[in-house]
Amino acid sequence: MRAKNTKLSEYFPMIKAREMILKEIKESIRLNERFKGFKKEEQEYFLDICTGAKGIKILYDSFFKEIMSPESTPNRISSLLSVLIGKEVTVVEALPTESRIADEESLLIMDILVKMKDGTLANIEAQKIGYKFAGERASCYSADLLLRQYKRIREQSSKKTFNYKDVKEVYTIIFFENSPAVLKNYHDSVNSDIFIHKFEQKSDTGVELNLLQKFIFISLDIFKIIYQNKSINTKSAAWLTFLSTDEPDVIEELITNYPEFKPLYEDIYNMCNNVEKVMEMFSNELREMDRNTVHLMIDEYQEEVEKKLAEIKRQNSEIERQNSEIERQNSEIERQNSEIKTLKEENRKQKTELQNLKTANETQIKEIMAANEVKIDSLIKEIESLKSVIQKNKD
Repeated sequence: MRAKNTKLSEYFPMIKAREMILKEIKESIRLNERFKGFKKEEQEYFLDICTGAKGIKILYDSFFKEIMSPESTPNRISSLLSVLIGKEVTVVEALPTESRIADEESLLIMDILVKMKDGTLANIEAQKIGYKFAGERASCYSADLLLRQYKRIREQSSKKTFNYKDVKEVYTIIFFENSPAVLKNYHDSVNSDIFIHKFEQKSDTGVELNLLQKFIFISLDIFKIIYQNKSINTKSAAWLTFLSTDEPDVIEELITNYPEFKPLYEDIYNMCNNVEKVMEMFSNELREMDRNTVHLMIDEYQEEVEKKLAEIKRQNSEIERQNSEIERQNSEIERQNSEIKTLKEENRKQKTELQNLKTANETQIKEIMAANEVKIDSLIKEIESLKSVIQKNKD
C-alpha cells in the first residue's frame, strides 16, 4: 500500500492515525458494512481525508454547511461574501432554498440561501459542471428569488406600509468546479488572469437606478490554473484556495499565510474524529455524485441525440433542397426538350416549304425553257422563210 503524506497532523494534532481509523471502523458492524460498500478508491479517499493525507472538498453540500454554518459560525460565510461582493456584509441567517424552478439539481454539489443584516439575499451555489446557458439560468433563479422576497415583504406589510425600498438586493453567486464553455473560452482567448466575473444592470446614459439583481460567477478550475505557480497573497485567493483544494502542501501554505483559516481546518479534523458522522456525510456525497453522474450521462446522451437529430434535420433539409433543385432542372430540361421539339417541327416545315419552292421553281424553269424553245423554233422558221423570199428576189 502506498505511503501517505500526513504532514497536516503536524498542524492539527487531533488528526487520528490511519490504523486508529481502521480499527474504529472494524469494531463497528454498521461502519464496517458501510465502509465495505465503498469502492476501493473511495475507501482510500475516505481514509485520506480522515488522516490528513488530503483535505476535504469543502464545497460539497454537507461539508460546506457544517463548516460554514450561518447559524453557528456566521462570521465565516460573512467574510467569504464580503470578499466576493467587495464590501463588508454580515450574514444573520440561512433561509430555505424552497423548490427550484425546475428539477435541475443534477449538477449542483452545494446550494445555500442566506440573508444579510441589511436584508440583502445571497443564493450561493457550487456546480460540478457548469450548466449550459449559465446566464439565462442564473437570471431566472435571480428573478424567482427577487419575486419570492417581494411577495414575502408584501404579505408582512399592509398596503399602506409596503414600500419598494424594503425590497433588497439579491446576489446569485455560483462557484464552478468545471466552468462553462463561455468562461473557458474567454480565459483562453484573452489569456486573462480573471477568474471572478461580476454582472449587474447599468444604464447606457449614466443614470443610476438601484436595480436589485447582481451576479458573481467564480471559475475555480481557472483559479487553480492561474495560482498553481503563485503564492496565496490576497484574501480572495485565500478563500478560493480553501474552497477548491485538498492538497496538503497548498493547505499548509494557506494556513501559514492566512492563519485565520486554521480554525476552519481544526473544525474539519475535529469533525473527522467522529468517524460515523463523517462516513454518513461522505456516503451522502457519494450518492449525490452517483446521481449527478447518471444525470450527466443522461444529459450528455440527450445532447448527443439532439445533435444527431439536428444533423438528420440538416441532411433532410439538404435533400429537400437538392430534390427541389433536381425538380427545377427537370422542368428546365422538359422546357428545353419542348423548345427543341418546336424548333425541329419548324425546321421540318421550312424544309418542306423550301422543297416545294424548289419544285415549283424547277417546273417554272422547264415551262419557260419549253416556251423559249417553241419561240426559237418559230423564229428559225420565220428566218428560213425570209431567206427563201430574199433568194427568190435575187433570182
